[in-house]
Amino acid sequence: MSEEQFCPVINPPLMAGDGLETEGAAEGAASGEEGFPCDKEQPCPSGGDAQGHRERGRRGRGHVAAGGSSGTTRDRSRSPLKLRWRTEAEPDDGVPQPLRFIPKRTPGVQPPLNSGNPSPGEIFSHFFDSAVLKLLCDNTNKSAALGKEDGKKFNWTKINPEEMKKFIGLLIFMSVLRLPKMSDFWRRETIFHVPFPATIMARDRFMAILSNLHITDPKQDKINEAKRGTGDYDRLHWVRPLMEMISLRCKAVYHPRQHISVDERMVATKARLRFKQYMKFKPTKWGLKFFVLADINGYTINFQLYSGKSKMASGRGLSFDVVTSLVKKDYLGSGYIVYTNNFYTTPRLYRHLSQQGFGACGTYREGRSGVPTACKNALTKKSPRGSIRWLRDGDLLFVKWMDSREVSLCSTVHSVYSGDQVERYQKNEDGRTVQITIPRPTIVTEYNKYMGGVDTSDQLIGTNSVHRKTRRWPTTIFQHMVDIAMTNSFVIHKDQCATIQEKPMTHQCFEEELAAYLLGVPLKNEPKKTPGDKHFPVPTRTGQIKSQRASMGRRRCKICHRSTAWMCASCEVGLCLQPDRNCHWEYHQGSHSVNPLQTESP
Repeated sequence: MSEEQFCPVINPPLMAGDGLETEGAAEGAASGEEGFPCDKEQPCPSGGDAQGHRERGRRGRGHVAAGGSSGTTRDRSRSPLKLRWRTEAEPDDGVPQPLRFIPKRTPGVQPPLNSGNPSPGEIFSHFFDSAVLKLLCDNTNKSAALGKEDGKKFNWTKINPEEMKKFIGLLIFMSVLRLPKMSDFWRRETIFHVPFPATIMARDRFMAILSNLHITDPKQDKINEAKRGTGDYDRLHWVRPLMEMISLRCKAVYHPRQHISVDERMVATKARLRFKQYMKFKPTKWGLKFFVLADINGYTINFQLYSGKSKMASGRGLSFDVVTSLVKKDYLGSGYIVYTNNFYTTPRLYRHLSQQGFGACGTYREGRSGVPTACKNALTKKSPRGSIRWLRDGDLLFVKWMDSREVSLCSTVHSVYSGDQVERYQKNEDGRTVQITIPRPTIVTEYNKYMGGVDTSDQLIGTNSVHRKTRRWPTTIFQHMVDIAMTNSFVIHKDQCATIQEKPMTHQCFEEELAAYLLGVPLKNEPKKTPGDKHFPVPTRTGQIKSQRASMGRRRCKICHRSTAWMCASCEVGLCLQPDRNCHWEYHQGSHSVNPLQTESP
């Protein structure tokens, strides 16, 4: 949409509880649009009709005439139209007091995992405990029984929690030792043969469990399906029980430290879903979108699967509802600082979090409702690198910093500039690249330091994920729950090792230990010697007297069918062993192999 169709929404400074944002502005903030469309019949925030609003919008974003009345008496001296962007050299008299950090529990690993150095299996069992395994087993058995009633042909015996643990263990084994298809782990008579999985579970049994894996009661599925098209229909019914159980356990075994972040996570799927999302700038562009609350170390604290527009929305926008549903005072406590990207950052959200006892910091989008639009002393494209502009609007600090491009951030807890500097390279007038030192706002330093919690979690999950392609999206969710539990377990292991000052395992070693625990086998297992290691030639018979050794006990050679006094100790078949006829070698290596005892004369 062109710039002429939009007019920047110029609001006086919003104080807590003012409620100045119109419903249309809130919807625009949720969708990330700049301003709100003036061609719709909506009241103009600066007074007058919509046509006059459009005319003022055409004069430029920073030169909207001050005038009109919205029906409420306001202090015009504090209007963004009167504010001027300040530089880092000007004093900041509105620096907020440091937040008093009062968590509900002691941050870090919670009992009983905070004593000693628990094994990977012990940590993981606090996520996939007996209740979770029972839920999966009961509903998988019901799903298989229903499939048999419908005439599907497959062998089935009821799965129990121990077998379900082995099934999950095989999924983790396959994530470490990656092959293109699951069935490749049971291939035989090929150089790519992997013998171990067949010793744990037959291929058909594994595939039967995978195809019948179910999270909810099939009878409840039918009840929910009958509600399709009504307000009571639950799009996430098939996965909600497992997600709620894993989310509850993620919050139970670990309490986050003061700096937490909210961001999106994409889980790849090509299932036909109404709420499948496309995100252009994510490595995984198509899939299920999770909103994730994470600690700086990559621990997933809470998550929420986006299922499309909801009738239970608050009317304040999707970004507002997501953050307020993930960041809750009754669980976390107060004094936390929440970092967000420009999808979530709005003045309304930040003031709400401030009322709840939370700090907030993040990048913001120009044109959102409540964002100042003053242009006096603002940055331009020609501003030198390292230039800083800031202003305060009540309890909100807005900062603009010129790096390679303009960066805009908002905060309720930080000061403008505390002397931070950063090295950059740029071309001088001679065209040579030189290193320069430029000032960096405090808010930028803190944002870069603490915003990457969800990205760290995504990197850990993506290293050895159990995710496999499937057309059944509930199976994709199950796999992702295993990934979350496995990654959180590893983060707890590292955190606990740091506490007791021990060297942690690598990510791969941790997953190998976990897989061995779930499969019920030792990790360091001495490989059994194959029969090929015992193919030694031995006499066909021993104990004869000297006169009988040449004739008694001889066997027919398996290759040349001649009589021989030698045989293979392992195969127990007669095989010649002569300087010019090594049938023992040919039998075990194949006739195409080179006989080391046969040489051609020159």
